[in-house]
Amino acid sequence: MITVFGSANMDLVAYVDRAPRLGETVTGRAFRTVPGGKGANQAIAAARAGAEVSFLGAVGDDGFGVMLRTTLVDAGVDVSALRQVPGSSGIAHIVVDGSGANSIIVVPGANGAVDGPTPGESALIAASRALLLQLELPLEAVTAAAAAAREAGVPVVLTPAPSRPLPEELVKAVTLLVPNEHEAADLTGVADPAAALDRLLDLVPEAVITLGSRGALYGSREGERLEVPAVPVRAVDTTAAGDTFAGALAVARAEGRPPAEALRFATVAASISVRREGASTSMPTRQEIDAALRDADETG
Repeated sequence: MITVFGSANMDLVAYVDRAPRLGETVTGRAFRTVPGGKGANQAIAAARAGAEVSFLGAVGDDGFGVMLRTTLVDAGVDVSALRQVPGSSGIAHIVVDGSGANSIIVVPGANGAVDGPTPGESALIAASRALLLQLELPLEAVTAAAAAAREAGVPVVLTPAPSRPLPEELVKAVTLLVPNEHEAADLTGVADPAAALDRLLDLVPEAVITLGSRGALYGSREGERLEVPAVPVRAVDTTAAGDTFAGALAVARAEGRPPAEALRFATVAASISVRREGASTSMPTRQEIDAALRDADETG
């Protein structure tokens, strides 16, 4: 089982040809309300990629909370420990431009009420093969969940987004850090991804820096270095690419796949997601990922 301790948001997505500048109004092409949040997205991505997944977090007692819970259940995610708190659920306002690039404003809502795992949630974490974390919950809550996993010997996979300084206690508990190149630069003060990777490995045993259309870089303290090319596709919406990558990577690693094979699995999963609109709605099933991998093998 993979456990995800993280955020659940309703994504309010506006599609435009060009994102507005400050003070400017533009006309959009479409609008969609899509269940998301980095935690829920990673849980759905991992479940669709073939894992048994339990999601820990909170939703509000509003209509969005009902929709978020239902979406997770429909994806096969166990939400028996998902909290409901008074007030509004978290939301994310997302603008997607004509190239598929996005900008996002997150309002935490119920996510801000999570102050750490309960004893029952800690037991679920301890029974897991991996714990996935992000930074859309309060930092003290994320740190406490990571510490619970470390105490139980459970690998911790952290996506450090939204980017912020990481407390030492959290860093010490992380097994695999999965930032994008901007987050890696924020954490290390180094813009070059290869150099940033070396700095990250001073902090954690393993790290993957995602580079969008340029693929990903992987490194470990044992000296292994891998450069994984992206699958060339025409991107429609990149909103869920990072979460799909992280969820699929956690599944592949939990299955015991070596780094090169796990990274290829995750890269192919992300390449499928960017060809579809939305966050949770864009994530591929295990059958789709396996079929894409077979196609890639056959075409060389």
